[in-house]
Amino acid sequence: MRHPSIFVTTLIAATAAWGTPAVAETSPQSLLDIYHQAVAHDPTLASALSANSAAQELIEQAKALYRPVISFSAGGSASQSDVHYQGMGVPFPNGVRSYQGYQYGVEARQPLFRQQNLVQMEQLRTQVSQADKQLHLTLQNLMLRTTQHYFDALIAQDKLALITAQKAAILSQLEQAKSKFDVGNATVTDANEAQARYDLVIAQEIAAENAIEIAKRAVQSITGELPQQLATVKPSLKPNTLAQTMDQWLKVAADSNLSIQIQQDLAKLSSQEIERNQAEHLPTVDAVASYTESSANGSTFGFGSDINTGTIGVQLQVPLYQGGATSSRIRQAVLNKQKAQDDVEIARRQTELETQRAYLNLNSSIAQVKAYEQALSSSQTQLESTQTGYDVGIRTSVDVLNAQQQLFAAKRDLLEARYQYLMNIIRLKSAAGVVSDTDLADINQQLELPPKSRS
Repeated sequence: MRHPSIFVTTLIAATAAWGTPAVAETSPQSLLDIYHQAVAHDPTLASALSANSAAQELIEQAKALYRPVISFSAGGSASQSDVHYQGMGVPFPNGVRSYQGYQYGVEARQPLFRQQNLVQMEQLRTQVSQADKQLHLTLQNLMLRTTQHYFDALIAQDKLALITAQKAAILSQLEQAKSKFDVGNATVTDANEAQARYDLVIAQEIAAENAIEIAKRAVQSITGELPQQLATVKPSLKPNTLAQTMDQWLKVAADSNLSIQIQQDLAKLSSQEIERNQAEHLPTVDAVASYTESSANGSTFGFGSDINTGTIGVQLQVPLYQGGATSSRIRQAVLNKQKAQDDVEIARRQTELETQRAYLNLNSSIAQVKAYEQALSSSQTQLESTQTGYDVGIRTSVDVLNAQQQLFAAKRDLLEARYQYLMNIIRLKSAAGVVSDTDLADINQQLELPPKSRS
């Protein structure tokens, strides 16, 4: 039952031992770098770890339900009595008497048969199982959030780089248009158009800089640190076609999705709650042993006493009537079971929808990468042709600017398609409930990373 906690604790320890290379400040960070930081510093995962550790204590609480209960009691008293006997020949004198008494005792009670306790023990084990699944689900969600934040920051980073390159190209075109205008080889319209495009790209650059700062802070929310530069995807990335059909992925999701399994545990817990409440009608049997000592230095009759008593036996309790509360709790538990079963169906349908959506998006992104690669090649050829036409005077500066803009748009779209392809892999595996750090490592292999030396 404690394995998930040990697993994640080991993962965090391994992350701490990973260390930060001496070149970390200048080398781009990879997806795994960000993920390792997130495992060590994400507050949501830390909260889940604490909750899981607390849930493990339910195992000890379950065992305690059938362990003996031992109690100690002690007390003292001071009494005063005023006695007047009636009749003749009473051997005790009349008058006021004051005396003190002391007593202490130990009682041990061992449950022999308590059906409700047996059911409650199973309930507590079910709760621990649920807590373990919740911890794993939180870790899977962290993988998804890390990947999402990483690629959000990456596209913001690359958009800024593309805009910077586009600004340089427009500036070059602006200077060329002004130079041609000065010698009378171009109209002022070309220079004005280039100036307008340059002013527009400056505004876009400001927006891109803001977007990357926001994206970096999203990464910071899970790692505790602002990322500097992120490793980009290799230009040689080639998407793989899907080997499994949608129906196969849906079957995997139905068997492996943790949200469904958590709801199934809740349904099981509600069934056990019915059984536990029904057990309240059954008798209980306990073995009881006690030992008491009492002492008094006087009494109503004037003499004191020292009494030692030891008792051992079996106690049977049969509930006869409790005001109808037990029957009411049983009816309530039956209704809660129906709700839990409905929640299982909700989780199943939601998982099915998310899996279908992720599958279709992944399939679409594979096709988009190929289409945008062709679009980029065509845009590059178009720009070269337009630039040649401009040099010989059959194309205008506006045509060149439009071709440049189309080229940069194609580059941006291709980058986004590649990122979406990698992101959709994690989304699909997350929806199916089979995502792991191995999947992040596979994606990390698609990034351009410099050689690292661990210090």
